[in-house]
Amino acid sequence: MVLDFLKRAPQAGASAQDAPERKASATGPLIAWSGAGRAVWSPRDLPSLTRNGFLGNPVGYRAVKVIAEAAAALPLLLRENGVRQDSHPVLALLGRPNPGQGPAEMFEALYGQFLLTGNGYLEGAGLAPGALPLELHVLRADRMAVVPGRDGWPAGYEYSVNGKKHRFEVSPELSPICHLKNFHPQDDHYGLSPLQAAASAVDVHNAASHWSKSLLDNAARPSGAIVYRSAEGQGTMSEDQYTRLLDEMAAHHQGARNAGRPMLLEGGLDWKPMGFSPSDMEFQKTKEAAAREIALAFGVPPMLLGIPGDATYANYQEANRAFYRLTVLPLVARVAGGIAAWLGRCSGSALRLEADLDHVPALASEREAQWRRVGEASFLSDAEKRAMLGLPPVAEEGGA
Repeated sequence: MVLDFLKRAPQAGASAQDAPERKASATGPLIAWSGAGRAVWSPRDLPSLTRNGFLGNPVGYRAVKVIAEAAAALPLLLRENGVRQDSHPVLALLGRPNPGQGPAEMFEALYGQFLLTGNGYLEGAGLAPGALPLELHVLRADRMAVVPGRDGWPAGYEYSVNGKKHRFEVSPELSPICHLKNFHPQDDHYGLSPLQAAASAVDVHNAASHWSKSLLDNAARPSGAIVYRSAEGQGTMSEDQYTRLLDEMAAHHQGARNAGRPMLLEGGLDWKPMGFSPSDMEFQKTKEAAAREIALAFGVPPMLLGIPGDATYANYQEANRAFYRLTVLPLVARVAGGIAAWLGRCSGSALRLEADLDHVPALASEREAQWRRVGEASFLSDAEKRAMLGLPPVAEEGGA
């Protein structure tokens, strides 16, 4: 707003030439009135999200690790043309994807990239038409860029490292890259990372941790104030006295190692104890609420991460079962389904990869009940029971 009433009226008899020289900005009369400060959020690009939400946040780190490790530990079943296969080249490839990684390590890296960025890229090395790739390698999502074609579908992928780029060409018959992406309502080529949805909670949690660290660096609490009164009743210290007091406070009374150390006051110094205000006491609750929001974005029950204040599930076993049912198994189904479709197009066969639920300890009670129900169904034949339980058919004696 322009404060015209602050402008001084020219005195009588004064001319324009008598006006003082103006060197101020032309926007000087415009005063921007501001209230409370705005929140400062961290950048939302993939490197910043990974650095703040995974490398620098224990809740995000543990959430990603517990999901990726649980998903990578699940054994996969292969079906070709609807028939379960116990021995197959695809199973051999997934069992030894490359010389530097085993199956658990490769899948953990793939699931971790998918959770952190919303995208997973699997390279098929030595890929030839009508054959399976010789090796599988997980590529970093923050280095990969989709090159769309005229029709909007990916025409290639560019992988950048240290200023160098390698392009993977994509044809309708063959793609050396298996791109797995999470659902994103506003992007056609890239998936949505759970860290993007939890970015505000990550910032709040990190800010609360920094606030706590600042308190520890200042005797762990705003313990009080030092009031100076000289013999003459003046309350102003000289520069030398002020500098000396600051140096002694920093050297002998700040930091965790000096917590509780007695203070010797002299020369008119008086100690006024202080305590936490109600707003200061709320920071711990705010930090716990932010931690629950981060766990919620990844689909991990807070109970499994040791976050207090959450009683959604009656016990740990129920929370673990819900974790597998609602988070781990859908993730494995999405990733394994994408890999099977990609390898099926490469080899020219109909493949399907799925998790073996009989090897999930958290679902043992459910599987036991299902086996009991199917086993007691007298109206089903043995072949139908095996089919319902996902078991391969048994060859008839003397049959072909």
